[in-house]
Amino acid sequence: MDITKPTLLLDEKKCKKNIEKMISRANQFNCSLRPHFKTHQSIVVANWFRELGITQCAVSSLEMAKYFFNAGWTDITVAFPLNILEHTSVNDLAGKIKLNLCVESLETVKVLNDFLEHPVGVFLKIDAGYHRTGLDAENFAEIEAILKALESNHLITIKGFLQHAGHTYQAKGKQEIDEIHAYTSKQMINLKEHFNQQYPDLMISNGDTPTCSVSDDFEHLDEMRPGNFVFYDIMQAEIGSCQYEDVAVAMTCPVVAKHADRNEVIVYGGAVHFSKDRIEKDGKNIYGLIADKKENGWGNPIAGWFVKKLSQEHGTIHVPDEAFDQIKIGDLLYILPIHSCLTANLMSKYYTLDGHEIEMFRYPS
Repeated sequence: MDITKPTLLLDEKKCKKNIEKMISRANQFNCSLRPHFKTHQSIVVANWFRELGITQCAVSSLEMAKYFFNAGWTDITVAFPLNILEHTSVNDLAGKIKLNLCVESLETVKVLNDFLEHPVGVFLKIDAGYHRTGLDAENFAEIEAILKALESNHLITIKGFLQHAGHTYQAKGKQEIDEIHAYTSKQMINLKEHFNQQYPDLMISNGDTPTCSVSDDFEHLDEMRPGNFVFYDIMQAEIGSCQYEDVAVAMTCPVVAKHADRNEVIVYGGAVHFSKDRIEKDGKNIYGLIADKKENGWGNPIAGWFVKKLSQEHGTIHVPDEAFDQIKIGDLLYILPIHSCLTANLMSKYYTLDGHEIEMFRYPS
């Protein structure tokens, strides 16, 4: 493949291995796996799941749900608080597939009850410690009021409680991931037990990649809903969710300039390609790591090489003295992204290592 500009490469073998491993973990813990497709956003990658027996998924929007419905997916959870302004889309999809929605307020449920025309499943979105959004897991009175309002509508099946422990993304190692997992799981289990007598079929859906990748205690949890694991990235490797050899995507960027006095190499590849997500390591802000180029793909990060700054189209790479002269203008560098979800979304397509183009979902203009 002739690469001339920033190009996102996908290692199919690594990706499929990540999928197989997560399916194995879900089976090990007797959990249903509902992978979140917001990371890859691709029919092709979705089919790799289907080939291994996965028939349900989660998405982050109704538009994305339509995209995967058109590819044959008919059991979809929109794992985002219901936007009541999209009532037409809700009714259109609910008339065609097994659609699950998320709610977190009585106000939303009242509007849903007024416009709903077809059966849907509904999860209550719970805040079990992340504090991004969701119902307080200990506010039983508010949760009960919402459950009763949902129960009054014969078109609604109450599915259970759904949460995302996104604060694991700030963890440093398996111990911290496990501590967060233990706390959020306890919150969700207590909630289910409180309402079990009234609603015996409620399920718990947990959805972050770090806990689903490395934690071991999923007793009483019913559904795993990770997404990032399909590709992983620098953030996940640094957290301890994976090893660097598991990272299944890398951006290839052409070298366009060199500045020996600053030990800086400039690549064509900036914030519009990577986003501006970063990690802090050894007192430095890092926006990407340069991987060792292999005959067919890439290896682990090269010690001392990192993306130190991003502007719109420019990427500034720090290169150690002893390696600086190895780099020539026109070379291609393989850069691992900090956050593969955002990088993939910005690029809108991948190329496999054998040059096959894989298109992604795009929001209608």
